[in-house]
Amino acid sequence: MGELLAKNLLLDEGYDIIEENFTCRLGEIDLIATRGDELIFTEVKTRLSDSFGRPAEAVDRKKKLHLINSANYYIKTNPTLEQMKIRFTVVEIMVNHMTDVF
Repeated sequence: MGELLAKNLLLDEGYDIIEENFTCRLGEIDLIATRGDELIFTEVKTRLSDSFGRPAEAVDRKKKLHLINSANYYIKTNPTLEQMKIRFTVVEIMVNHMTDVF
């Protein structure tokens, strides 16, 4: 659910999605997009509550290293993208179902 919402958000903001759920031996990247001369690697984090903090807080040092290494691998296997500016983003999805509010 979260990745579909994130994909639609990025499309609405003018991004072109070129890859979804890219997986290699170094890790996984939820969405890879382009916009203009930028290549954007996006991690999607979804939470049903904020009991454990905001979704983006789950992107710790280890996850960042996996994203960077996976992105480098992706670029090396797609040399036409090597000259693009690289950017990493996180899309947070928070679901809050409020019952019996009135």
